[in-house]
Amino acid sequence: MKKLNLKCEKYIDEYLKDYSPYKGKWCYEDGCLLQGSMLLYKATEDEKYLKFILNYLNEFIKDDGSIKGYTKEEYNIDNINAGKILFDIYQLTKDEKYRVAIEILHEQILTHPRVEQGNFWHKKRYENQVWLDGMYMVEPFYTRYETEFNNKKNYGDIYKHFTNVRENMFNEEKGLHYHGWDTAKKLAWADKETGLSKNFWLRAIGWHLMAMVDTLEFMSEEIFNEYRGLQILLKEAIHGIAKYQDKNSSMWYQVVDRIGDKGNYLETSGTLMVAYTMMKGARLGFLNEKYRELGYKAFKGVCNEYLKENENGELSLGGICLVAGLGGFEGQVRDGSYEYYLSEPVVKDDVKGTGIFLMAYSEVVLLEKELGESCYEK
Repeated sequence: MKKLNLKCEKYIDEYLKDYSPYKGKWCYEDGCLLQGSMLLYKATEDEKYLKFILNYLNEFIKDDGSIKGYTKEEYNIDNINAGKILFDIYQLTKDEKYRVAIEILHEQILTHPRVEQGNFWHKKRYENQVWLDGMYMVEPFYTRYETEFNNKKNYGDIYKHFTNVRENMFNEEKGLHYHGWDTAKKLAWADKETGLSKNFWLRAIGWHLMAMVDTLEFMSEEIFNEYRGLQILLKEAIHGIAKYQDKNSSMWYQVVDRIGDKGNYLETSGTLMVAYTMMKGARLGFLNEKYRELGYKAFKGVCNEYLKENENGELSLGGICLVAGLGGFEGQVRDGSYEYYLSEPVVKDDVKGTGIFLMAYSEVVLLEKELGESCYEK
């Protein structure tokens, strides 16, 4: 494993050295890389990761705490994600501008539009829609704010968001959650009776899994009903996705339950999300220890399948679905069909894959510190 670790660290170093902001404004994609860097800083205590984060934030968080490229009135739930890094940075630096920035983002949560059942709209322009993606974007931030700054007053609200997803978006037979839910049951991609989208997209399921484990990490067990209830939901969801793990590669497919169907492929970002959740969930005691091994093998599977050296001797991470969504977007019809999920570009080194790669690798580092570098080797 030592050889693989060196390969992973070489890739991460090269990526961070050359990274420029994904959109030039505050966005969830950069938030994934910031979070991965922070988790690696905590796991390794290597200052290079902290330096990368601070250099990035120096460009985006102004002295008065305002955030470059952020507008609350967009009511885009994705924009909360990058704010998770601010809690750790505020603790480390005691710089009040980060505390102000946290409050700015929290203000969006207070006024963000909601569906009748209580969950946040995915975006202002996506009326009455709940996507699994959005659970990761907001709930861990919301939970940490409640735990650290608001005496846990809104744990019930947070927990209700997860139970709403379970009650309305879960397929009992498959053990999987659908990507989207149109609570108004009006959109072309939604089932007219349930409001649900048609398929089980891996990365959407991965966002939701990470939302649960990261929310639990910062949820106090003093509020036991919510703390215990969310663990039960996490266990059920992990048990469901585990059944679809590819036996040869230890990865998962882009459309999770359509294994072997024409065009389906082993997808990197979603696999890394499941791997991260399994390893972290088991480490923190929320999941059975067996999932730590399954997650570890999935991470290795990604490296074996897609972490490759190019002709210049540089490493590249492939197999990443560039993007997927539901409904009209820039003239594209995103109908949630099997064919649609396979039509989106498959790319290399997109931050939605590499950011999660850092997150999952942080769990590998912690695992090997605990069990030794030969852990789970046959």
